[in-house]
Amino acid sequence: MSQGSALTVGRLHYDGGGDWYANPSSLPNLLRAVRERTRLATADRERVVRLTDPSLWEVPYLYATGHGNVLFSPDEARALRAHLEAGGFLHADDNYGMDRSFRREIAKVFPDRPLAEVPLDHPIYRVVYPFPRGVPKVHEHDGLPAQGFGIFLGGRLAVYYSYQADLGDGWEDPDVHRDPEPVREQALRMGVNLFAYAVGGAA
Repeated sequence: MSQGSALTVGRLHYDGGGDWYANPSSLPNLLRAVRERTRLATADRERVVRLTDPSLWEVPYLYATGHGNVLFSPDEARALRAHLEAGGFLHADDNYGMDRSFRREIAKVFPDRPLAEVPLDHPIYRVVYPFPRGVPKVHEHDGLPAQGFGIFLGGRLAVYYSYQADLGDGWEDPDVHRDPEPVREQALRMGVNLFAYAVGGAA
């Protein structure tokens, strides 16, 4: 299968000064895990997209991460809402430091739908691998538990926000953070679940 026809992740290039490009080895590793562990054909690398790019509509899984400020223009907020209402999926992964700004900006997108904790019996926690306790925790920050928040549109989970989890760190090459293999494995398994759910639950 050509890279053009393979599924991939859209890494969100946002404004505001935050490091949207953080964890450069994470998404290629996640795409490899999806390719090796499911029937889904994935590209080798992610695609960098902006919310106003036409290519936004070509990625089933939109991923946003970073340690700093996130900022959506009014046009970007409208584009993201349209994308998600049309069946798109956004995974925001707090890499420690983007929590306040992401919550502020996603409230611009959905002022009528606040983030809510995703129930532990939701398919996102069992579509491929079981996570009866919810999103796994990779790195300690404030001593708080990892949580998965979401926004639902018509019963479908359209936005998933992994908070205090640092999944992207767990997806990186082993020598970057030197996390124990069981921790990295849990992070990759959760990523496989997220991707499989984003493309319709096919695994």
